[in-house]
Amino acid sequence: MRVDAPLAETIRFDVLTIFPELLDSPLKEGIIRRAQEAGQIGIVCHNIRDYALDKHAMTDDRPFGGGEGMVMKPEPLAAAVQAVQAMAPQPGRVILLSPQGRPYTQAVAEELSGYARLLLVCGRYEGVDERFIAQYVDEEISIGDYILTGGELAAMILIDSIARLRPGVLGCADSAGYDTFSRGGLKFPQYTRPRLFEGLAAPEVLFSGNHAEVAEWRFIASVERTMRKRPDLVVGLRFSPNELKILQRQGLLAKLRESGWKSQSEN
Repeated sequence: MRVDAPLAETIRFDVLTIFPELLDSPLKEGIIRRAQEAGQIGIVCHNIRDYALDKHAMTDDRPFGGGEGMVMKPEPLAAAVQAVQAMAPQPGRVILLSPQGRPYTQAVAEELSGYARLLLVCGRYEGVDERFIAQYVDEEISIGDYILTGGELAAMILIDSIARLRPGVLGCADSAGYDTFSRGGLKFPQYTRPRLFEGLAAPEVLFSGNHAEVAEWRFIASVERTMRKRPDLVVGLRFSPNELKILQRQGLLAKLRESGWKSQSEN
């Protein structure tokens, strides 16, 4: 069940995998560790083998009709989902990490951050029995058009990208709002000490103390960087009336239109 505003105080991730040890170290470091300790997120890993029906704890078998590799059996996966769903009062949204799923983007991360609970099912081998998907999976998600040996890395990507969007997880409340992709384009360039590095100086405007000038410089730099590095994102950019005036003044509005960008009123 999706959580409407206000968000629940915490979000729980249940990860279903045959290799829970793969997730141990990454989930015990940095921001993710601190968020768990603060009770802002909860992460529980479950071994699918614990729900196998035979004494050998088999979770895969040969595909019907022949062919390469092995397929994950539906019974252990179904038993695991049923048992895990029963571990908390609120059922979670069941997501299968799959190269055939919905492409994962920052917008999808923001959408999923609104749930109180997510069950992340990590596929392996040649895939998962289609009957399990039909009966138990709410949606499939893909982190990109390439193949991994399993869904564990993809699950960690979802956890990291969703957790940082939750209130209080990041040290600075505004950080997530200025991330690359949060506003449709790339983030502005970043600089820190030293002021001069190998003959290259950081932009003087960043030392001006004028917050409005700094904000405008960062906005323009973000748009220019998006046009240069990711022109495919240009058509999806959205600007406020004040930002459109800045773009016009800086001569970027015409360049954006040449790149295929249109205002919302023109779409």
